[in-house]
Amino acid sequence: MHFVGHYDSPLGGILLASDGKSLTGLWFDGQKYFADTLDREREEQELPVFGNARYWLDLYFQGVCPEFTPPLKLEGSPFRLAVWEILQKIPYGQVMTYGEIARLLALKTGKPSMSAQAVGGAVGHNPISVIIPCHRVVGSNGSLTGYAGGIEKKVQLLTLEKVDMKSFFVPKKGTALSPVSRSSTI
Repeated sequence: MHFVGHYDSPLGGILLASDGKSLTGLWFDGQKYFADTLDREREEQELPVFGNARYWLDLYFQGVCPEFTPPLKLEGSPFRLAVWEILQKIPYGQVMTYGEIARLLALKTGKPSMSAQAVGGAVGHNPISVIIPCHRVVGSNGSLTGYAGGIEKKVQLLTLEKVDMKSFFVPKKGTALSPVSRSSTI
């Protein structure tokens, strides 16, 4: 059974999920793959881990890099877990490309190469948005593609972290775009 709670962020509602001890999910309302790892049976309940996550989010949305991480529990394939581990190491205010993550995974596994597209799939299925910073992953050409929460939120999160946005652009087409962002540029 999963437990759920809510958080009202400056970017919209967020659903929090827990197994009772650790945070197992954090999704913006309506994002791609919303709550896809949750059991059908879930109960709304106030838990200490939700208070911890809300405090983390309060600091983050105030523009402060939290010095702690709420207890997390991730479930997924070994490949996805390895990608999500790398995401957690991307420093606040910095970005990494899908290709860089693929190269790190190839080195770690002793393989000659790894698919950046496969990395993109794992990044997109990250069940704990923001805290596991999948918004910090960009295309090697500067494209702000691939954020399951939507390009607008990705831009706002990177801007909040004071990332220099001059070299990035919103792609003209892609799966994470809304009608508004399809015509936007940074």
